[in-house]
Amino acid sequence: MSIEQRPLGRTGADVSVVGLGTWQLGGDWGDVSSEGAAGVLDAALDAGVTLLDTADVYGDGRSEERIRQALVTRAQRPFVATKAGRRADPFVAETYTPENLRAWVDRSRRNLGVDTLDLVQLHCPPPPVYSDQRVYDTLDAFVADGSIAAYGVSVETVAEGLTALEHEGVQSIQVILNVLRRKPLEELLPAAAKAQVGILARVPLASGLLTGKYDESTTFAADDHRNFNRNGEAFDVGETFSGVPYDVGLAAAREVAEIAPEGVTTAAFALRWVIDQPGVTSVIPGARSVEQVRGNVAAATLAPLTTDQLTALERVYDERIRAHVHDRW
Repeated sequence: MSIEQRPLGRTGADVSVVGLGTWQLGGDWGDVSSEGAAGVLDAALDAGVTLLDTADVYGDGRSEERIRQALVTRAQRPFVATKAGRRADPFVAETYTPENLRAWVDRSRRNLGVDTLDLVQLHCPPPPVYSDQRVYDTLDAFVADGSIAAYGVSVETVAEGLTALEHEGVQSIQVILNVLRRKPLEELLPAAAKAQVGILARVPLASGLLTGKYDESTTFAADDHRNFNRNGEAFDVGETFSGVPYDVGLAAAREVAEIAPEGVTTAAFALRWVIDQPGVTSVIPGARSVEQVRGNVAAATLAPLTTDQLTALERVYDERIRAHVHDRW
């Protein structure tokens, strides 16, 4: 299957408009077996996905290792983006030293079985890191010595993304963007487009809220962040249900489902909205099953949303969501 490809910033690489996020293949989403992870990766690659997004802390490296194993027999290698920095202990700006960055990058190279990492993203570091020129100088040195081909950042806030754009070596920005988190559309995406910096849209289904499959009685496993991070106990609460209170999100998701055209799943409709946003390179939903992979990839084949649909989704955001998230991130 062929999926639309878009250039990722100035990296020279083209990637599919629907990628695969692999946090769930490492941990924090309940257990995913090795066989299940392999099936998800194979389904994505067979469907034409050419972008895999991972991180060194997903399952303490398990996600990266599972990707390496899945690619052993593949003649064509997809673009693999990883992240570094959340292994910092303590998790403070001062731990982002050249020595630590080198150790993290080399560990990911071993986990993924490559000499050169396609893309390393600073993994939502403490805010001062985004303006620390020494960090960017270190990453530039890694590009120069061939350890990495390119680098970018993953951010929690629009302000962090705008700060990162001040550094010309940054090739990509990963940010939460979905119909319930729209703030990046105002400044960040236009600024990134002007700088020819790629945008990778993460949490596009609001941790599953926008699949339309959850209700008030849904429960999540103890080792699923949708259970243990509801109030930001482990990391930024914006990563869980996009920071939207669960009951508020359920009501909004039901309205989104009503706006979606007949025969189109809520998830595919919500992903298509992200793909349509000017400046977006790729949307990177996770998937825990082959069926979810196929459903996500289907978004790439949908027609762009109509003006009426876009207006209706904006109304849902303004009436139900804006007050909870817009000024926070």
